[in-house]
Amino acid sequence: MPYRIAFSLIRGMGIELARQFLDVIPDEQTFFTMSEEELCAITGSKNKILEWQYRQGILEKAKRELDFIDKNDISTTYFTDSDYPKRLLQCVDAPLMLFGKGYANLDSQHVISIVGTRHATIYGKGVIEEMIKGISQIFPDTVVVSGLAYGVDIAAHQAAVSNKLSTVAVLAHGLNTIYPAQHRSFAISMIKDSGMLLTDYTSQDVIHRANFLARNRIVAGLSDCTIVVESAVKGGAMVTASLAMEYNRDVFAVPGRTTDPYSAGCNTLIRRNKAALYTDVDALVEAMRWEVPQDTVKKAVDASLFPDITPDEEPIYNYILNNGTVHINTIRSATGIAMHELMSKLVDMEFRGVIKSMPGSFYSL
Repeated sequence: MPYRIAFSLIRGMGIELARQFLDVIPDEQTFFTMSEEELCAITGSKNKILEWQYRQGILEKAKRELDFIDKNDISTTYFTDSDYPKRLLQCVDAPLMLFGKGYANLDSQHVISIVGTRHATIYGKGVIEEMIKGISQIFPDTVVVSGLAYGVDIAAHQAAVSNKLSTVAVLAHGLNTIYPAQHRSFAISMIKDSGMLLTDYTSQDVIHRANFLARNRIVAGLSDCTIVVESAVKGGAMVTASLAMEYNRDVFAVPGRTTDPYSAGCNTLIRRNKAALYTDVDALVEAMRWEVPQDTVKKAVDASLFPDITPDEEPIYNYILNNGTVHINTIRSATGIAMHELMSKLVDMEFRGVIKSMPGSFYSL
């Protein structure tokens, strides 16, 4: 084990280079026990990473890390292991070693990444809650991936937990700490409830600003699609979207008002045809060509054929049914129902689960 950890810590060691080394040497242990002259002769090159002193320094770091792993019940997944995430293994810059705390099925049939600004609005959080609630009802095996940061990230993790979905937080540092510290208590509870903390950094690595951009390749690489909820034109979420595109993964963006700075990035992605327009869960499922279980279809049909509504609620129900997500003012105009009476009916219908309210006085079935 220490030799694999050490091999993964070598500067510039990616999966392709690792495979090239392992084609000419028996195993990782041999890499650290051979002399510099022997390695240079076998590989046909002379590089700093082959120097004896450098290799021994890396090996010592790996042995210290192994002590941390054993004491803290950390899981390790090497790129040649059968349980290394299959989607991530397809990415050219995937890490050799992953360190994890908790558990999530990283090869689940449905894995989505949700990313966005640290300054998430009520609108953005509402979209996340509605999205994850809808997905959980159709595909309860879905794994939600994000980065545990403020705003969109933490909202995605929290929505996943509240809707009983597994969630993975990809960290930009080792598992000896949690950043931001305010999310520590949630992270602890998350890993006890079908959640996982995942990183390619050791407990000895210093937290650096560049780490947060580097970890985005894992966020994008683990999933079938990346959904940008809110983002400025520049930011980590936009980097993640670009990486997802490079990996030939689907990218979706939630549209926003042209005057909202944290919708500018999403609107730009859509305008430049770099992301598909996210409108609702049904459209997402259709775009991803995910096969909806027949029992879910039947429940949806039964609910639409026999809604729990009274005759005077029918105009409200039918208007929302035909128009999707609508504002309370448009419902009032279309039905002619007085506002105070309409609000009372909407509350009753929401309480019975016929409709659901969204931020900004919007309603949908």
